[in-house]
Amino acid sequence: MEFNKLISAIINNDQLHARWLNTLSLMENTGARKISACEDPETVTYIILKHAAEEHRHAFYLKKQIEKVKLAECPTYTSDYLIAPKSSKYYLNQLDVDVCRYLKKELGLTASALRFAAYLLVTYAIEVRADELYPVYQEELDKNGSKVNVKSIILEEEGHLEEMINQLKTFSPDWQLHANRAVEIESRLFNQWVDQLNKEVAN
Repeated sequence: MEFNKLISAIINNDQLHARWLNTLSLMENTGARKISACEDPETVTYIILKHAAEEHRHAFYLKKQIEKVKLAECPTYTSDYLIAPKSSKYYLNQLDVDVCRYLKKELGLTASALRFAAYLLVTYAIEVRADELYPVYQEELDKNGSKVNVKSIILEEEGHLEEMINQLKTFSPDWQLHANRAVEIESRLFNQWVDQLNKEVAN
């Protein structure tokens, strides 16, 4: 199923839609916690603090949007309230693992340098994805007359991508090469995730 059609099918099923929103909230919250985990306690920058705070706010905002879906509640991130739960949790965690392996192999990074570089590349890849996923979701929300709205997230994610590019340019003159590799890794994991979403929606 094409991604647009998949999203439309989710929106048109209140229970699936609520779990979809909750799953996106889980992913935003996971991203926020990963950003916080890579912070250096003394040298953490304004941009990193801002980004972590905004990702946490996105997680909260998406959770609140569930209230606009009829007769649907998702009080926690336990599997019953997620869509494709195993794959959804695996996706971001595996991206982090695979990017770290790449950085160790290609650049020989360890410890805090590895955590920071992984933050840059993983977040860049996720922001590229967010800039594709949220507009498609909003388009289908509009088509289906849903009260749910993610326009504010779209605007902030666009700003995040620009901020990540600026940080990557400072990190390495070969930043684009490394960023492209991170996007390749993310694309493989994203496609696996979408396959699982399709299977759940088809059941």
